[in-house]
Amino acid sequence: MRSNTKKPFLLMIISFFLMLALVGCASSQAQEKEPLNTGLDPKEWNSYAFKDKFPLHWESFMKNMVDEKEVKPKNDPSIEPYLPILWNGFGFAVEYNLTRGHTYAFEDQMEVRRITDNPNAISACMSCKTTLFPAMIEEFGYEKAFAMNYHDEAMPWIDKMTEPTKTDELGNYGHASVGCSTCHDPVTMDLRVSLPQLTISLENMGYDISKATQHDMRSLVCAQCHVEYYFDPANDRHTTFPWANGLRMENMWDYYEEKFEVEGQFQGEYVSRLTNQPILKAQHPEYELWSYGPHQSVSCSDCHMPYQRVDGKKKITSHRWGSPLKTVEESCRTCHADKSPTEIKDRVKDIQTVHKAALLEAQEVSVQATYYVNRMMTREVDAAKIKEAQHLLREGQWFWDIIAAENSKGFHNPQGAMESFRRSILASSKAIEIATIELMKNGEDIDELKRQIEITKQNVVNETVSHQKHLQAINEWFPNHRDK
Repeated sequence: MRSNTKKPFLLMIISFFLMLALVGCASSQAQEKEPLNTGLDPKEWNSYAFKDKFPLHWESFMKNMVDEKEVKPKNDPSIEPYLPILWNGFGFAVEYNLTRGHTYAFEDQMEVRRITDNPNAISACMSCKTTLFPAMIEEFGYEKAFAMNYHDEAMPWIDKMTEPTKTDELGNYGHASVGCSTCHDPVTMDLRVSLPQLTISLENMGYDISKATQHDMRSLVCAQCHVEYYFDPANDRHTTFPWANGLRMENMWDYYEEKFEVEGQFQGEYVSRLTNQPILKAQHPEYELWSYGPHQSVSCSDCHMPYQRVDGKKKITSHRWGSPLKTVEESCRTCHADKSPTEIKDRVKDIQTVHKAALLEAQEVSVQATYYVNRMMTREVDAAKIKEAQHLLREGQWFWDIIAAENSKGFHNPQGAMESFRRSILASSKAIEIATIELMKNGEDIDELKRQIEITKQNVVNETVSHQKHLQAINEWFPNHRDK
């Protein structure tokens, strides 16, 4: 009898404590959802302003300053040795280095020869490199902000803004390089898009960024910069994304082809000295390649900024932006727990090894096509055939370069990358075929042409001064046709 009366009482006690626990959880969740107010200026650009407010995140952020790899030019014989030939006539052929951390992005850009040796460089070049660019738009107006002279107008203003807070901690310009306000509202710390080129591009595709989910934003903040772009000559040199036809490599090619046919529209970043053909110099389309790859269901941040335990207990989003292979447990094994870290790393290595072999093959065929077209022009063969081969050369170069510029080395989309290489090789090979037929009609010794190409390639590789390699790409066999 007593035991029967105790049961309802015990149940009531248990229910009471459960209710308290639930109320406590609800209260905790309500507190977590309360909007944050940092007290910072809504226009704050200086990353130092966030240091004391978010010390654990700052500690993570400062790891971007650790330079863990030797700085190498990408035209090193062990990497991509023929870039001084393929980009001849453009600043990238002179100097193009492996990247360092985001905190070095602005400083590394302003010191590279394609900026220092180019008196006509424009401020659009820094539109993805500095947290000050929104302030630049406000100061100078949207129409002028992208087209100012880099050296004479933009940098004096940048130096005036940054000078008071330069310290050794982030170097001369790390506090104004890619940083906190690039991705966060300074007051609420909500993820935001601070650069207008992305918002405009998405609007043109019919995408309302105000409806983006938190998951979407964890990739869109990266898409502000990790994309293909060009400086639109028909629109005040604004940084513009070629997305009107879609995000695939072939979609962007079609977009550029439509522009190429219209006078006054964008033709390319430069004109090759070897073929006098306008060439598209691809940028870094991580967002685009990922968007139709096998990991599109996870965000950029899930892999590149994983949640980590710090201070013994607290979980934060890592703000060291880099390879997930440095954080395999948090970045990869949260989904791939059935694979060991070694298995995961080996799988990535296999993909990237195959990717590099295909890239080098596509570049090799593109080099051959370049010199074959150069010889067509020297021999003054049929003008229509030259034009056809030039255009195929442009196509072939785009489809290897757009993948070479992408920093995952094929991992973001192995199938998409290989398809792009396939199209590159087909286009370049077709250019060689047309050139061979026309040159043989002209009595050209094709074996001798091949010998001359091999010697020239080797001279480029053997040049020990990296920024002079492009000078070896032009010689008495293969003259400069751009300035004729």
